[in-house]
Amino acid sequence: MALTVLKNDTVSLTVDSCGAEMISLKNAEGREYLWNGDPLYWKRHAPVLFPLVGSLKNKQYRIGEKTYPMGQHGFARDVEFALVSATDTECWFQLTESMASLTVYPYEFILEVGYRLGDGSVETIWKVNNPASRPLHFSLGGHPAFVCPRTPGERQSDYRLRFDAEGPLVSGVIGEGGLLSDAVKKIQLTEGTLPIDSHLFDDDALILEGGQAHKVSLVAPDGEDYVTVSFDAPLFGVWSCPGREAPFVCIEPWYGRCDAADFDGEWSERAWSNTLGPGETFEGGFTVEIK
Repeated sequence: MALTVLKNDTVSLTVDSCGAEMISLKNAEGREYLWNGDPLYWKRHAPVLFPLVGSLKNKQYRIGEKTYPMGQHGFARDVEFALVSATDTECWFQLTESMASLTVYPYEFILEVGYRLGDGSVETIWKVNNPASRPLHFSLGGHPAFVCPRTPGERQSDYRLRFDAEGPLVSGVIGEGGLLSDAVKKIQLTEGTLPIDSHLFDDDALILEGGQAHKVSLVAPDGEDYVTVSFDAPLFGVWSCPGREAPFVCIEPWYGRCDAADFDGEWSERAWSNTLGPGETFEGGFTVEIK
């Protein structure tokens, strides 16, 4: 574990080499925007989800006749990345296959995670390269948690979410075993916003597929959009601890999701799976703006 700190005139970022995870994001005045990782609610800050987003049916997947185990959200968030380069405002980390990873994920891969500071913003950049001679199948996502409420004495229910969409939005519903059920729920918006009431996450994360929005903000009681996450990913999730009014909300751009409860296919057939041919590279990511 080693920390890398980036800083410009408007924002500072701290990244942990374990998981290449953002653990602190502050403005020029020192105000923190990322969740502190208190295990009373949730021990993480902004993990990188690879090569799996969400949960697998029976916590395993199949390639041909062989079955492999894998826990929720994959393994990258719990392993040490190599720091490849760092300047005052940009850094890059790399993870490749290991003896341990090959026992649960039998693929060669190169995963690069980059962070680049802008004016009041940080861009997360993901690159996945397939160095092997056969196709590489994977999912990839972000899970950043933002302080909400941000001021003592306020409640999470004083806040709203703002989407770059008129709505209604259609969310999948997580069922038993962390799998997507066949139920859906329609989310009505008022001028593009949704109150964060105490029951919003009763069914776990909101799962929004098919490019329903590409910009999501947290709106303070005074009407200010104090955190905005922008992305091109085809799916995203919004989550906080169900029933606890935990002091954070996650806005999660995804290239992949959990299995559906009725899924019975191979790893390559999973919904929203990504495939790279030999020598090909995938690029994705998201940008966080703070005020």
